[in-house]
Amino acid sequence: MNPDGAQAEEQALRFLLSQGLKLKQRNYTCRLGEIDLILLDGQTVVFAEVRMRRSSSFGGAAESITSRKRASLLAAARHYLAGRREMPACRFDAVLIEGDGPPLWIKDAFGE
Repeated sequence: MNPDGAQAEEQALRFLLSQGLKLKQRNYTCRLGEIDLILLDGQTVVFAEVRMRRSSSFGGAAESITSRKRASLLAAARHYLAGRREMPACRFDAVLIEGDGPPLWIKDAFGE
């Protein structure tokens, strides 16, 4: 991961923790993809994608989450949850960081 990506993930994590979420795992990786942050929001498992763009000149942070990336996140989340006896409530959130602005937290960003 590049230094900017690591810094964005750290900023997003601090923000989400300040909102009351609890960290379960960082950078979950499997053959199907990677999930930046896995957290708990009460009893709900939150799979968080962190995106940072220095500027919106070539599309902003939200535009960088393509349908291919969403499919990869969904597959990695299914892998993470595989083998559990009970399926917890889950959602996919996005934390978008544009330039030096504050994080924008989009809950249930993909409607999955």
